[in-house]
Formats: sequence, structure tokens, C-alpha cells
Amino acid sequence: MVDELSNASEATLDIDALITEHGRDLSAKLQEHRLQLFPPTARKMLRPFQLSEAAALLGVKAGYLRNLSLENKGPQPTVTASGRRSYSAEQIGELRQFLDENGRASRRYVPHRKSGEQLQIIAVVNFKGGSGKTTTAAHTAQHLALNGYRVLTIDLDPQASLSALYGFQPEIDVGENETLYGAIRYDDHRRPISELIKPTNFPGLDIVPGNIELMEFEYDTPRVLATRMAGETGKVFFARLDEALAEVADRYDVVIIDCPPQLGYLTMSALCTATALLITVHPQMLDVMSMCQFLLMMGDVLTHLKKATGSAMQYDWVRYLITRYEPGDAPQTDMVAFLRSRFGRYVLTNPMVKSVAISDAGLTKQTLYEVERKAFTPTTYDRAMEALNVVNGEIESLIKRAWGRA
Repeated sequence: MVDELSNASEATLDIDALITEHGRDLSAKLQEHRLQLFPPTARKMLRPFQLSEAAALLGVKAGYLRNLSLENKGPQPTVTASGRRSYSAEQIGELRQFLDENGRASRRYVPHRKSGEQLQIIAVVNFKGGSGKTTTAAHTAQHLALNGYRVLTIDLDPQASLSALYGFQPEIDVGENETLYGAIRYDDHRRPISELIKPTNFPGLDIVPGNIELMEFEYDTPRVLATRMAGETGKVFFARLDEALAEVADRYDVVIIDCPPQLGYLTMSALCTATALLITVHPQMLDVMSMCQFLLMMGDVLTHLKKATGSAMQYDWVRYLITRYEPGDAPQTDMVAFLRSRFGRYVLTNPMVKSVAISDAGLTKQTLYEVERKAFTPTTYDRAMEALNVVNGEIESLIKRAWGRA
């Protein structure tokens, strides 16, 4: 294919045919690569968690879990010949139930939201690609699921990187009308969002996958707006995602939306539905300049939405997350200090450091939570995991605070 194109004059090529052919060729190669990693009938599995990891997730001592297993209480771990114990993610969930039902009543090991606590809908946004938006959304959702929350992720980006990371190849596994577009479209083919939700390999974590079909919403909305009276436009797209989520709200504690790197109608729908905003930023000058333009545009859009809907957007919290941070890079350190001086408490205390472990895990469509420690040098893995956990722990604290919990 490539050789044939290289011999042809570019002037004689039909550009749409060229781009389409390139896309199909790349898709075929990616599918071939995927089949090498996962056979057609295989389901993406999740590794077991060592006793110490399970104890850390539950917030108990490793010795306490060991004693439970020796006393044959609760779900029983897998024990190797050398006596090493491990639990599956499902068993960690069962342990939460066991601990809640058997003493230790002063703590809640199953942190599901209670009556009166609002569904937390977090929109992860940035105008510029490469800011770590999808990586952040993926790891935050998995962290919350491992810690006992019921989480729904929505891949709102037509490039569908989050879907691919969770094991759904957009052009192969996600069919027509199987993205969020199916739940927010304007015609008679609109579907309940419950029909679009797919489970992931993490218990308690589901996804509405994405693909290029999501762009249809960007094309349809201006056409529909043009045919409506000005006073009716607020009902056209502002509330469609909110209405779709209402059907499944009782099933989840947190919804995380991975927004596209543009301020289109999809992103605006997420902004109107969200209860919180997480803005990722890479601490380099060009990225900060891009974010500046994004903030100005978003502020203008929110002002227009306020006029159209008659009310301002209300968020429980808004935070900036420093991503891909290299502490030894002096210009980056200066930029982080600058952002903190301008935005103060709106910048998360903990940055997400740049990590070879996270990048390498992504090569096999995995997150760091899916990879075992032995796959990397211990210091590389531990450093990345520590950064992930403190960042996601801070986000979890914001969620709890929004619910009025200590």
C-alpha cells in the first residue's frame, strides 16, 4: 500500500481516498497487534493483588487480613506454595462488605453515596492534546473503583483513547449507535444510556465507549439549533447528557467524563452536566498559553450558556492538575510555582509526575493499576504508584467533601 502511494504523484491522488486508506491500513495493523496480545475470544483480565496491596486499599493492617484468612473468615485468598497470599479485585469488594458487616462499625468500607448525596460528575478537560487528560481519567476512575466506589466512565472523545485503554478498540468493538451519541442524538434512533454501558475488567467500573461516531453530534447540533426558536435552544443540547444519566444515576457514585480536546458541543454538554471540573495542564509555556486560550473561550461559552439557560453553572469544585511533571526540570518547576501563585488553592497540592512506568504500561493498553510491580524496577514503579495514589486520594477527598463527609 505505502509503496504504491509513494510511486504516485501527490497531485493526482484523491485526498479523501488517501486518508481513508491510511486509516483502514492503520486500523488493520492495530487489530493485528491487538490479536497478538488478546485472542478474539479473550476478555481483558485484571491481575491479582498481593495481600499488602489489598490491605492498603482497605485501609487495614496486612496482619489483620492474614489473620482473617487463617481463621477462615471472609473471602479466602489464593495462597502460593511459599505462602504468599493474593486477592482478586472481586474479593477485595467482598472483603469490604465483610468488614462493614462484622464489626469495625466506626468506619465505612463500602463508601457508596447515601441518600441526599449528589452523584459526582467530573469532567476532565483541556484544549490541548498531550496534557494527560485521558491517562488521568483512566487512572482516577480505576482508583475509585478499587476503593469501593461505583464508577461510570464516559469516553466523549471521538479519538476514543480511553476506550482503547480499557480494552475496546473503537473501530472494531464499538458498533453503530453504541457510543454516547446513541443516548443524546436528536432523531428516533435515540437509545437509553443503560443499553450503551459496558463493564470493564475492574469490578465496579463501567464505560460508555466512544469512536468517531461522536462527531455526528457536532454536526447535528448546529443544524438543529438553526431550526429552533431562539428561546428553545436551551432545551436542545444543554440538558441531553443530564437527562441520559438520570436513568442510571442510582447505579453509580461517580461519573468521569473524558472530554475531547476542543470546546465543541460535546464538551459543552459535559460542562453543563458536570458537578466538578478537573483541568489538566502540562507545566510548559506553550501548554500554559494554550490553556489560557481554553479558559478564555470556556469562560465566554459558560457566560452564553448562563444567558441561554437562565442560570449559572454550579460546580462543587474546580481544580487544576499538574501532569507529566519532571521535578528536576527547572523551567517546569518555575511554571508550577507560577501557576500556584496565580490560582492558589485551585491547583491540586500533588502533581502527577512523568513516569516511564505509566508510559510503558500504555504500550500494551494497560494502566499502572493493571501492571504488577515486578514488571518494572521497584523504585520506578513505587514512585509512579505513589504519585498516582496521592493525586487520586486528593480527588477522592474533594468528592467526599462535596458529600459533606469528613
